Amino acid sequence: MNIHDLAAIIQDRKTNPQPDSYTNTLFDAGMTRIAQKVGEEGVEVVIAGLAESDEELLGEVVDWLYHVTVLLTERGLTWEQVETVMTTRHQTKSAED
Repeated sequence: MNIHDLAAIIQDRKTNPQPDSYTNTLFDAGMTRIAQKVGEEGVEVVIAGLAESDEELLGEVVDWLYHVTVLLTERGLTWEQVETVMTTRHQTKSAED
């Protein structure tokens, strides 16, 4: 699975809500709760990066990426748009060097 596969699943949950879906509970809770979860998971990434195993860190990064993807989906944004910003920044930085 890659980030685009994950985004497709999350978009499908938004379009076709599933009973007992954690993703749908986040969408139902709204932007404030989704953003809060991104922050909570971000803190867990920091803690794992400082004091946990590589496996724990990777797991926390996956959790954070999931919640960021829910946030992007709720805002109607995509990972393709994120990649475009990354490319533009890289090209700008390369031109400055």
